[in-house]
Amino acid sequence: MEQAAAGHISVLLQEAVDGLAIKPDGVYVDGTFGRGGHSRQVLKQLGDNGRLIAFDQDPTAIAFAGEHFADPRFQIVHSNFADMPSKLADMGLLGKVDGILLDLGVSSPQLDDAERGFSFLRDGPLDMRMDTSQGQSAAEWLRTAERDDIAYVLKEYGEERFARKIAAAIVYDRDDKPFKRTLDLAGLIERIIKKREPGKHPATRSFQAIRIQVNGELDAIKQALANSIDILAPGGRLSVISFHSLEDRIVKRFMAEQSKAKAVPRGLPVTDDELSKHIKFKTIGKAIKPSAQEIELNTRARSSVLRIAERLSG
Repeated sequence: MEQAAAGHISVLLQEAVDGLAIKPDGVYVDGTFGRGGHSRQVLKQLGDNGRLIAFDQDPTAIAFAGEHFADPRFQIVHSNFADMPSKLADMGLLGKVDGILLDLGVSSPQLDDAERGFSFLRDGPLDMRMDTSQGQSAAEWLRTAERDDIAYVLKEYGEERFARKIAAAIVYDRDDKPFKRTLDLAGLIERIIKKREPGKHPATRSFQAIRIQVNGELDAIKQALANSIDILAPGGRLSVISFHSLEDRIVKRFMAEQSKAKAVPRGLPVTDDELSKHIKFKTIGKAIKPSAQEIELNTRARSSVLRIAERLSG
């Protein structure tokens, strides 16, 4: 299997690509290239005149694309998906894209590489940056953040019940020995959380929260979704896979808000046609979850949700 050889199995692969309703000569964007599972599937459905532009902020993903994707229809851009409009504008493609696919979250190669610092099961530097050339590492943030800020991040982004206890312990311990390694932080969290959730490591929520903070993930998702309005041509599709409730909530709310008319005070002389101009998307079907068979083959798929919307002409 090509994906397995790349160290990553794309979740909801066929469903997400089918959601794009690909036209052979269309222009498509894979906003989260990773190891190219979805991109490869899109290319299979494109004709000779089709085009696929992929984005990724991870230098290792860019290198992988350079080694494994020699296709004249394909182009890879080293950039966060929140910055797609400027890159696509330079290509003359703003408002001309027929589909955008976003596969949110961390890829398996990132988790499996201890040196990236995403895993609480493997010892490595406490980094967690998607783009290692930019921003603060997790270790740097934990060394300088206020206790209340750490607690807020753990609670809001990790939905961690023990956020205040963990934050207090981090601040107390860092005065003697700053956290530099993943297992040092994971070990502290294990000491605080005595009762485990079934099938879940005690550090799962905290590592997720810190990763989201370090990479500004939720803000990037909101920006990318808002940008899709200007990127997509009328009839263009938006296909988004999320992996936890915070991501899915943002996607669900965006699609719901953009698929209904704006509320206006009663009595204003506003026509139905004028109201409909504010409707940017229509949702396509219900949220799609992986089959039991897919979850059995790939446990990472367990929490995934796919939502699809179509750009209207408004």
